[in-house]
Amino acid sequence: METAITDHAQEPVDFEAMRTLGDVPRYHAQRRPSATALVFEGRESSFAEFDRRTNQAAQALLAEGLGKGDRIAYLGKNSDHYFELLFGALKIGVVMAPIGWRLAPPEVAYIAGDAQARMLFVGPEVIECALQIAPDLPGVKIVAMEPGGSGWPIYEAWRDAQPATDPDLPLGENEVAVQLYTSGTTGRPKGAMLSHLNILGGRRKAADANMDWNRWGPDDISLVAMPVGHIGGTGWGIVGLVNGAKGVVAREFDPFKVLDFIERDQISKMFMVPAALQIVVRQPRVREVDYSRLKFILYGASPIPLDLLRECMEIFGCGFCQQYGMTETCGTIVYLPPEDHDPNGTPRMRAAGLPMPGVELKVVDEAGASLPPHEVGEVAVRSVSNMAGYWRLPEATKATVADDGWLRTGDAGYLDEDGYLFIHDRVKDMIISGAENIYPAEVESAVYGHPDVAEVAVIGVPHDTWGEAVKAIVVAKPGTSPDPDDIIAFARGRIAAFKAPKSIDFIAALPRNASGKILRRELREPYWAGRARRVN
Repeated sequence: METAITDHAQEPVDFEAMRTLGDVPRYHAQRRPSATALVFEGRESSFAEFDRRTNQAAQALLAEGLGKGDRIAYLGKNSDHYFELLFGALKIGVVMAPIGWRLAPPEVAYIAGDAQARMLFVGPEVIECALQIAPDLPGVKIVAMEPGGSGWPIYEAWRDAQPATDPDLPLGENEVAVQLYTSGTTGRPKGAMLSHLNILGGRRKAADANMDWNRWGPDDISLVAMPVGHIGGTGWGIVGLVNGAKGVVAREFDPFKVLDFIERDQISKMFMVPAALQIVVRQPRVREVDYSRLKFILYGASPIPLDLLRECMEIFGCGFCQQYGMTETCGTIVYLPPEDHDPNGTPRMRAAGLPMPGVELKVVDEAGASLPPHEVGEVAVRSVSNMAGYWRLPEATKATVADDGWLRTGDAGYLDEDGYLFIHDRVKDMIISGAENIYPAEVESAVYGHPDVAEVAVIGVPHDTWGEAVKAIVVAKPGTSPDPDDIIAFARGRIAAFKAPKSIDFIAALPRNASGKILRRELREPYWAGRARRVN
């Protein structure tokens, strides 16, 4: 029997056998029942156990009266139980809406309310936040993921009260699986709806492509450390499980613990942001660790500085692959392959990379007409991974995804003759700081309520570690002399700390055009002068 399982494990994964995400635990439980699916803080689950527990989670949701199209929300750091709950929900057509644990209570309450979540599952780190917002969520049942004195039901007991019978419900691949919230241009986050086909379709397209970094085997071990409230966390976790790899789940991304994971758990693939890599390679014992099992480091949110690449290539001795994408495209749509990561530096090192298999790219002008190579315009993408739309926002969906399937990314860039994409700037006013997307409108709204602030404009400025930092340009009310630290503290009480301004500059009047629109590009220019890119 063991021999049969071993032989079976060597067969390539049949992505066609997994038509919906609920099929993933079933498939691997039949194929490699004793292989490890997830590891979390000493707790291990085989694929057979993972399948059984997802069945129990599904049955528990059904027992609560939830069914196809209903939403649940998860607020907490990473956990193997999150993925159990996620795939349990996926087996019965319940949509998971994970919420970033770093968000402020008013932001969490808004997302849970907007998603119309019937249940909220809460990690131990955010119990106080959940207690604070519970009165704002009438009728929402709250379950604590771990014991902690909240008085709410505990996840394991809630799950284990149900049988492990597979619900075996018919589901279509176009039905929504996950709803991830993105920062909004108007200050309100939008729920990007990702279907089973959106998430799995790209895996099928890429399965036969000759890309070593994208090839998974039964011996691969993945580090799942990016927050599950983002596509980088939930998406990366799903990719590993779809491929039948062992996933080591880190409660949160701690660059000081990465070396421990690599060494102890023999990580072969991991995803990081360049800012975190920089912290990792500064650790005293970085040259003492055995990296022989580490095959690839995937990174995104910003290009890797050449000096950092040289240092990382020397230390880790593995391949590097840049990832470019967004929540609305289920993550990666463009990749810069390891062979283009030259420690000597080449023009290609400035590129975002090439389109993934099945992904179409073009660069368009304001009217939507395609532009020739090297002309800067807005990057548009069409693929099976483009989202189903924004939840309850048809106009926003229409503005982002055209009827012919082309999605406008909001990034400005150009294509070269070989099809490589180069990002130049952003069409939208979004700031990316340490892999977090931040829109000026939500920060401005938080700052504007300060009693000494007459006007405010928020921009992203270069930061050596985090890529960009949030800066508020403030016009003070007449007769006041506001304290910058006081304004920052005021904003932090209303929005997540990572969104709040890191610095304040004061100005007599904001530059505006004839129609009164703030000229952010003019405000940004002095800080970005002399740089080839206007984003990091």
